This record gives sequence, C-alpha cells and structure tokens, in this order.
Amino acid sequence: MASITLEPRNRDGSVTVLQITDTHLFADSQGRLLGVNTAQSFQAVLEAIVEQNVEYDYVIMTGDISQDYSADSYRRFAAMVRVLGEKVFFLPGNHDDGPLMYSMFAPLGVQVERRIICGNWQFVLLNSEVYSMAHGWLQRDQLDYMLHCATQRQELHTVVCVHHMPLSVGSYWLDTQGMHNQNEFMNCLERLPNVRLVLTGHIHQEFDVTHGAVRFIATPSTSIQFQPKAREFELDTANPGWRYLRFNPDGSIETEVCRLLSSFQPDRAAKGY
Repeated sequence: MASITLEPRNRDGSVTVLQITDTHLFADSQGRLLGVNTAQSFQAVLEAIVEQNVEYDYVIMTGDISQDYSADSYRRFAAMVRVLGEKVFFLPGNHDDGPLMYSMFAPLGVQVERRIICGNWQFVLLNSEVYSMAHGWLQRDQLDYMLHCATQRQELHTVVCVHHMPLSVGSYWLDTQGMHNQNEFMNCLERLPNVRLVLTGHIHQEFDVTHGAVRFIATPSTSIQFQPKAREFELDTANPGWRYLRFNPDGSIETEVCRLLSSFQPDRAAKGY
C-alpha cells in the first residue's frame, strides 16, 4: 500500500489537517439526500473553507464521498475539491465503491496513498467498507497494515483514519451500523502505544472522547446530520460542518469544528435512508 512523506508547513513542526466527511454526492448534480441537495451543501462548505483562509498541510476525506456508488459522483468530488488547493486524501465509506475510487482518483488529482508521514506524525488510512452494507468491517489485511505502520515507525505519533466509528456513540440504531469487528480492532490498538487518535466519519455528528490512551473523533457531515443520542433514526437540524486539527510534535492534538452559517434543512419526517 503506497505511502507519501510530506514536510509540515509550520516552523514548529506541527501538522495541520482539514477533515471533511460524508459528502454523499450523486451522479446528478441535483441529487438530494433526505431533502438536501448534497452538491450544493458541499459547495457551500468549500466556499466557507476558502473564505476562512486557514492554512493546513492537507485534507483527509473520511468516506461516503458518494451516495450512489457512481463514477460521476467521484468525478464531481475531484473537480469540486480542487478549490482547496492542497493534497486531498480519502478512504472509502459504506456508500462508496472502493475499487472504483482507487482506480480512477489519481488521474483526477486526488491522492491514493494510504499512509501519510508528516513531521513527527503518520496517518494510516484504512478501508472498513462492506460493499452495499451500512456496517463496517476491517479485513485482516487492513488490521495488519495498521500494525505494520505503527510498529515499523514506533517513534512517530500515529493517527488511524477509518470511516466507521469503533465505539458506541449512544444512538442504538447508529451503533448497530458501526464497525462490527470493533473488538478485534480495539485489541490491535492495545498493542500500539504510539496511536494517539482514531479519526472517523459515518456518524454525521460531532464526537470526541478518550478511551484509554486513545482519542476518538468524528466530524459533522457536509450534508445531513444525525440527531445525537437518538434511539431510532432521527435527523438533526444542525448545519453542515468540517473540522480542523493541529497535531503538535509532542503528540498533543488541538481541534475545532466549524459549521455553515446558512442552513440546509433536511426532511425531518424521514425514517431512514
């Protein structure tokens, strides 16, 4: 699995990352997910990011780029993110077609490396996709790759990026669609003292907890949001969002979630998607 080494732009050696997630784009630019035009909401997010003029080393997109598994949705994403002006890395989500993404993204300008080394940090991008299923599963080769990267460079602080959250988030319906081999994943983490963070998408809400020595963070979607702590499927009215993260040379992490000021209200009567 290909890796890339980058130099941090900050003189203090800190690494700054923009995380976007769960764009749920369609082949059709007018495609709507539960009442929200996802291309329009993503475009609004991109415009807000550019307007903020915040510097970052690169972008990590944590899955569900597509809603309909289509090649055109991936072409749309690649064209839209060019405005960010930095390297964009990705990993597949449960609404994605992983093999298609890896085969077509490089010529479109989206990075296909699955390991980023930058300063005192490394970022390992894993694929938890189970094609056409909502839940996630990390195959043995993915777990082995995480173990290999973390043990090969034990001096580097390590971030594991994956679409599905391996912890319960307190929403019964959503927790049934998490990482189904989370115990196996967590057992692997216990063997890796240099892992500082697991960074995810999928849950369409802000989430930030520390479990043992590892921090677990998820980020609002650029499209629809899920109501936190809801037992049954329920949409939230919170606006689309994104996240900035700063990874300091000493292993500490600073982060901030931003949201659009404008609203993209979903159909709250929806019972699922």
